[in-house]
Amino acid sequence: MNKNKLIATTVGIAAVTIATVWLGENYSVAQDAKPIESAKPAPGWELSDLDGKTVRSSDFKDKVVILDFWATWCPPCRAEIPGFVELQKKYQAQGLRVVGVSVDQASAETVKAFAQKSGINYPVVLADTNIVDAFGGIDGLPTTFIIDANGRIVKRHLGFTEKSDFESDIKPLLKP
Repeated sequence: MNKNKLIATTVGIAAVTIATVWLGENYSVAQDAKPIESAKPAPGWELSDLDGKTVRSSDFKDKVVILDFWATWCPPCRAEIPGFVELQKKYQAQGLRVVGVSVDQASAETVKAFAQKSGINYPVVLADTNIVDAFGGIDGLPTTFIIDANGRIVKRHLGFTEKSDFESDIKPLLKP
């Protein structure tokens, strides 16, 4: 996939996000939370983290994953981060892994500085068009997928989602 397609996707996502905020919609509730009726396998992926190291979906085998597509410039994305930090800390021992997928066009250093300032305690990888396409395209930010320990997508959230909603999604999936 080419860089122009990723830029076009990012610009489209930005437009949707800006329009939502500009129109004054309250993003305190997810605009689209969809349980996946027949959970389908999550696509495999391989991306670079903020230090240039390769991270693969297979690194999270047998883990419950919150896979969050986000950007540093997205207000609802930034608002979700503290909840993800808390969930990662609280449920890591039970098999939870939060993974942030940055769709920023900014440099990895810019995203890394933001992640450090925000206290992000989970892996952040840099999106490419392959992962965006593999997950069916991203219609807005944040878009978050809940993936069970068997590697199946069980839920998708579009828009800001409360930490308590994510917690309700993952608790039945975690190890006791």
